[in-house]
Amino acid sequence: MTVSPYVGTGRSDVADGTAGSDASVIERSWNDPDAFAVLFDRYADDIHRYTARRLGTEAADDLMADTFVIAFQQRRRYDLSRAHALPWLYGIVTNLIGRHRRAEARRLRALSRVAVTALAEGRGAGDAMADRVVARVGAENTRRSLAAALAGLSARNRDVLLLIAWGDLDYAEAADALAIPVGTVRSRLHRARNALREALGGSDPTTLRDDLEEPDRG
Repeated sequence: MTVSPYVGTGRSDVADGTAGSDASVIERSWNDPDAFAVLFDRYADDIHRYTARRLGTEAADDLMADTFVIAFQQRRRYDLSRAHALPWLYGIVTNLIGRHRRAEARRLRALSRVAVTALAEGRGAGDAMADRVVARVGAENTRRSLAAALAGLSARNRDVLLLIAWGDLDYAEAADALAIPVGTVRSRLHRARNALREALGGSDPTTLRDDLEEPDRG
């Protein structure tokens, strides 16, 4: 169970929809800091999952916690006209990920070079094992191709693409997260999709939802 990194006392609010909109929670937290824990309950898993996809699970815990610490510290600057805070949180974590560009690039390149060992493991096995081997090879090939294609994108184009593909934000929310115009989001996404489509042999990159997690060798 993930524990809030900033709340030191008990809390009565839960993320069941009764605490109000994100904006109302943030406004209430100005005088009742523990109220901010509702946002952690609502969105910590989303931020952790997104960060793990980009930097791996080892970095995700720290960056997720840092995201909410920064959000808590900056809560009085939040635009209360924005009812939903998730794009704001994605913007914070994207800035944090930006400090790890080299680590992300190294991870993507490493994933693109993962050797396929499943074929050797499946030789002489029964039909059921052979089917699992084929599925595993296909998954690893897809993972490597996607990782290599993402590594070839510019950082700003990759940010836009992954906020939409993995963060499930729409254009306006991605623009809010990155503090750029919607038109810039559209142009960067167009360039990123074209680059991925070319790298993936014509596959539609908008359908890709691969976690890019290290393969399970167990």
